[in-house]
Amino acid sequence: MQRRTLLGAAAGTACALPRIAAGAAGAPRAAYPEKPIRIVVPFPPGGATDAWCRLVTGPMAEMLGQPFVVESRSGAASMIGTEAVARAAPDGYTLLFTISSLVQSPVVFRRAPYDAERDFAPIGQLGTTSLVLACNRDVPGRDLAGFVAAAKGRNYSFGSYSPASTSHVFGQVFSDVAGLGMTHVGYRGEAPELLDLIGGRLHCALVSMTSAKAYLLDGTLRPLACLGRQRLPSLPDVPTFIELGYPQDFAWSGFVGMLAPAGTPPPIVARLAEAFRATTERAEVRRALAEQDFIAQWLPPEKMAAEIRRARQSWAELVERTGIKAE
Repeated sequence: MQRRTLLGAAAGTACALPRIAAGAAGAPRAAYPEKPIRIVVPFPPGGATDAWCRLVTGPMAEMLGQPFVVESRSGAASMIGTEAVARAAPDGYTLLFTISSLVQSPVVFRRAPYDAERDFAPIGQLGTTSLVLACNRDVPGRDLAGFVAAAKGRNYSFGSYSPASTSHVFGQVFSDVAGLGMTHVGYRGEAPELLDLIGGRLHCALVSMTSAKAYLLDGTLRPLACLGRQRLPSLPDVPTFIELGYPQDFAWSGFVGMLAPAGTPPPIVARLAEAFRATTERAEVRRALAEQDFIAQWLPPEKMAAEIRRARQSWAELVERTGIKAE
């Protein structure tokens, strides 16, 4: 706004100034974005979340005219990076790209330095994803029943890419339901977890298709069952836990999306959401997601907010029922 011009205008326009100022107070500068946008992934680089973030921020940068700087800030079951964004200035230049751990970690740890609903302004959901229970190829058992039979009475271990994550909680639920008494081994990201799983230092883990697909298809890892209600396209012969008679809790699939700090001006959120939505419709993006057995399901800000509320409640009920918690 050109202040000198306005102050020098005719007196008849003076009464319009409060209205103009009020309208501009919550609006973004017309040039937004006028500098690079930092987007935090609360997991180590090289994992599925990092890959999804880079897949979508490339096209978004083209549309918005500014690059995205992807920053990995892992630790405390994703809560360190998530808190950093919650406390950042709500100006559209610090964003969060995350998964269901946004609501999961606070529930499992019984504490959190942020509120998943109050401290963020959702930009949109990219889609949902399921995990596959996989074991090292040298572990006995050709299917889930065989694995369970081999594991009983032995000190088997299961890994997770982060404490309090889907892979941790459902690994524990599987161990409990099957009566295996497996030992949990937590990692900081999927990359080190996969190294140990492939190397035989870990018996099994719930892994993402984004990170583990090649190993699952070439026989390095053996897929046993998948979360969700539908089989994965790349693994048509691998049943879901539900098909095998496990509880309905195993129908869980997690969300993947982008958020800004609460208080970010609505016009900025809207511009980011539109670029995000347009990106999800690009053929090359949808093709890349499909290759990872990712279910692309765009949700605008208000619907993603509702999904966060639903997931938070569902996760709280599951954790309460199973008694799982992390320290």
